[in-house]
Amino acid sequence: MMDAISPVITVDGPGGAGKGTISRLVAVQLNWHMLDSGALYRLVALAAQRHGLTWDNEAALIPLAGHLDVEFLADSGNTESRILLEGEDVTNAIRTEECGSGASQVAVLPGVRQALLDRQRAFRRPPGLVADGRDMGTVIFPDAELKIFLTASSEERALRRHKQLKEKGIDVNVATLSKEISARDARDAQRSAAPLQPARDAITIDTTALTIDAAVEQVMQLCRDRKLVRV
Repeated sequence: MMDAISPVITVDGPGGAGKGTISRLVAVQLNWHMLDSGALYRLVALAAQRHGLTWDNEAALIPLAGHLDVEFLADSGNTESRILLEGEDVTNAIRTEECGSGASQVAVLPGVRQALLDRQRAFRRPPGLVADGRDMGTVIFPDAELKIFLTASSEERALRRHKQLKEKGIDVNVATLSKEISARDARDAQRSAAPLQPARDAITIDTTALTIDAAVEQVMQLCRDRKLVRV
């Protein structure tokens, strides 16, 4: 059951739009908890791979997702800093392009999404939650006080991802990244369960030409407008 007392801000959108960074910075400014829902799907994909399961084996993935042995270790700002899977630190392991592709594939399975539903809603607790994902405002927290949908051009998103990977010492072709992003967008938008789309009451922010600070300020101003910021 959802905690009706604790407010929620949802930040949805495609990969590379800035959801993770912006959500984390907003959570820090508000001193709220943070949910990176994409990490859960990446964890299911990684756990499946390590247990010898294919990413389309829904029957086997449902119990795996429902009983995922995961621990999120928060830092002083109430945001997740490290993730343990079956006792092993997989914070970096789940951020690979392969794991991202796996997450997109397991996310199309209705049974897996249902298995993760209560786990995601359990993140809602005082003083509040910033939830980052693709169906946070439409499915997981439909009663959220503020719903944001971030977008950016596919070209800009590919460049951002390329920069992130380059900083980690991973050399990936921008054109290849752009194709992978387009393929994931199509899977997310066309899946039967919780397709990627803005909630009817979401506010869309295009981050293509925005700095991170500018995007965060836009969200924070909306928080102030909704009286979600403590004076």
